[in-house]
Amino acid sequence: MEKQKQKTAVALLSIISNSILVILKLVVGISTGAISVISEAAHSSMDLIASIIAFFAVRISARRPDAEHPFGHGKVEDISALAEALLILIAAIWIVYEAIHKLISPRPLDVIDWGVAVMLFSVIANIVVSKLLFIVGKRTESPALIADAWHLRTDVYTSAGVMTGLALIWLGGILFPQLDLDWLDPVAAMAVALLICRAALKLTMDAIKDLIDTSPPPGELLWLSTYLKGLYPTVRSIHRVRIRKSGAARFIDLHVVVDPKMTVSESHAITEKMTTAIRDKLTGADLTVHIEPCDGACKKACVSGCMLSIDERNTMQRLMSGLKK
Repeated sequence: MEKQKQKTAVALLSIISNSILVILKLVVGISTGAISVISEAAHSSMDLIASIIAFFAVRISARRPDAEHPFGHGKVEDISALAEALLILIAAIWIVYEAIHKLISPRPLDVIDWGVAVMLFSVIANIVVSKLLFIVGKRTESPALIADAWHLRTDVYTSAGVMTGLALIWLGGILFPQLDLDWLDPVAAMAVALLICRAALKLTMDAIKDLIDTSPPPGELLWLSTYLKGLYPTVRSIHRVRIRKSGAARFIDLHVVVDPKMTVSESHAITEKMTTAIRDKLTGADLTVHIEPCDGACKKACVSGCMLSIDERNTMQRLMSGLKK
């Protein structure tokens, strides 16, 4: 419950921050005629929409499983992350369009210092909010919050680029008044668009991986494999291990081979031990464990995860074959 409160609070903070930045950038961009500032307002508008999506996504994903959603609502966060990535891409296309139009039909900029000031404020605000989103997003493994954090982190870089471009035009006008540097404004805007496209691609790939149930990071699989091998000789083989993510939740399915003489209670105790250990390491893990007897059949799948030596396996096969006779 505490994690959910943190997720909701930081998502709401992102909405408030983006709302303020959109208003400031629009006012300054329109008053100065700086297309790069207006493009940043568009970018922040996308950030605002994304933060609203993230806010509702983290609230919906927290709902308990029900009859229609037996695996919970975690995928809502993955869908949210994909929607945010598409919004970033739309913003990038619009920025490029406006920048090209400005290059073709240039117009002198007015009161550039205000543009520099609002960009500086944007950089500072987004550094603070994105850092909070990253901290809470990673702690709670929230795809929606992490995507929102990347939105704002991209805004940090783009705002800094626009600020630099405007500062150069401003200083150039003071030091070299005869030199026309207004072209730096749309060029900076297009640089913004390229950075946004890069962020959109990364967010899209990350969201799609979870939506199509791609295997988890190698580090998680390595830890799980090491832990399961440590259960030998109580456990003799572990195979058909499958993991999929749904938001912050993980659904793990695996087959465990044990001594055929083991009682149901003993098998259940092993399952409980595994479940507790894995949930302590992998937040939100939901395990389905299939207990199988080591009957000497040595099927291909079982052999692939067998922890017995070849001699032990051959001995087990002879023993089981003798019992069957």
